[in-house]
Amino acid sequence: MKIVKIETAKVNIPLVTPFKTALRTVDSVNDIVVRITTDDGQTGFGEAPPTAVITGDTHGSILSAIEEFIAPAIIGMEIENLDGIMKKLHGSIRKNSSAKAAVDMAVYDLFAKSCRKPLYKILGGGRKEIETDLTISVNGVEEMVADSLKAVSQGFRILKIKVGKESKMDVERIRAIRQAAGPDIKLRIDANQGWSAKEAVKIIRTLEDMGIVMDLVEQPVNAHDFEGMKFVTSQVYTPILADESVFSPEDAIRIIRERTADLINIKLMKTGGIHEALKICAIAESYGMECMIGCMLESKIAVSAAAHLAAGRGIITRADLDGPSLCREDPYIGGPVFDGSRIVMNEDPGMGISRVEAFCD
Repeated sequence: MKIVKIETAKVNIPLVTPFKTALRTVDSVNDIVVRITTDDGQTGFGEAPPTAVITGDTHGSILSAIEEFIAPAIIGMEIENLDGIMKKLHGSIRKNSSAKAAVDMAVYDLFAKSCRKPLYKILGGGRKEIETDLTISVNGVEEMVADSLKAVSQGFRILKIKVGKESKMDVERIRAIRQAAGPDIKLRIDANQGWSAKEAVKIIRTLEDMGIVMDLVEQPVNAHDFEGMKFVTSQVYTPILADESVFSPEDAIRIIRERTADLINIKLMKTGGIHEALKICAIAESYGMECMIGCMLESKIAVSAAAHLAAGRGIITRADLDGPSLCREDPYIGGPVFDGSRIVMNEDPGMGISRVEAFCD
């Protein structure tokens, strides 16, 4: 199987409700999709969101990186030469992690197809089914409570609560949601870098003193404030998850060795795809640090790739893969089944996605 063509297209999928965090407000998934075709007619798919506030990637930069640098570097290569392709892919251009991720997942899709196995089995086997949380956007207290109760009524047992935009109200947001949702619903709190270290300790301790149990608090401080994150981690009982602070295997080693956080959030758009994410998994496994698999504002293609990784690696014990649940439509055929909180892996080869509307004539 030799790569003969790499194509790009845009998708625009409206969201059920606006996605609001401490960093941005978004009304639709507006991503770049990739299709790689081989000389025997097989196709593999990938996706990249332009998350400029986190990765620095825009529509223009993603398209340029793929069309001008990555594609010329790997067209003509054999899919079976996976390590060689990844070396060329990552050496073709610096940074541009989202563009690399889109091409990486399309290559892995094709590699698994060449082995005639679903991707998650190529990545280690493991679980047939995983459970995801659902994100509750940061809004007024009453709206967030209503959104949380709606999610629970839909069968979600884990809620990811966005905070960090107005720190003075964050305790009340979390307290009200806990009271309304009840003690059996897991709460994951995501500040998206919105607090200072001292604010984070004060808020988390206040919630702990109120008897509010949280599964974790994600990225409470600025991504580059490693000392601040370490301070928060050492001062509270609730596990702290490093997200925007971890892009690379080197970042993961630093977080673990310096005890900056208790958990690591792996996102393919930060790592540049599955290849580098597997390195972070191996590092985490060697140190015994559990990971969560997350996503940006992505649709089913990219989230499917992340789900396959999660199903294949046991060190990934938590999943934040609610992108398809946030979308109003699904312009794809095949792949894992996203049924509310349940993600059931496909058993056909590769990621399982057989049709992408953006590439249909």
